[in-house]
Amino acid sequence: MSASSSSSSFSSVKLSSGLVSQARDAASPMRRSVAGQIEYWATLGRIAEASGLTVTEAREAIALYDVRQAAPADADPLDALEADFLTAESSGRLAQAVRQTVQSNRRQVVKAA
Repeated sequence: MSASSSSSSFSSVKLSSGLVSQARDAASPMRRSVAGQIEYWATLGRIAEASGLTVTEAREAIALYDVRQAAPADADPLDALEADFLTAESSGRLAQAVRQTVQSNRRQVVKAA
């Protein structure tokens, strides 16, 4: 059987050098290969999609992760709090929480009256 007719369980794909670099950095402490790290991330992505994670929730989680990764270890905790606030604001989660709090407070006032 010639090499061209044999089936292979591997395929080649082109990936950005930035992604490969991020995978290399993430793979090392986990004792994974770069390919193993990318496969792991792909599996997480499939799980996230299957679980119904929305695009907004995924973007929010990624943004928060990126902010935390970019912050130096001795970063001001107020900077982290502000980053969390901005993430919640941009996703609409902050406005939703405010609406829920207002509605809850209104219900409590009506019950007390």
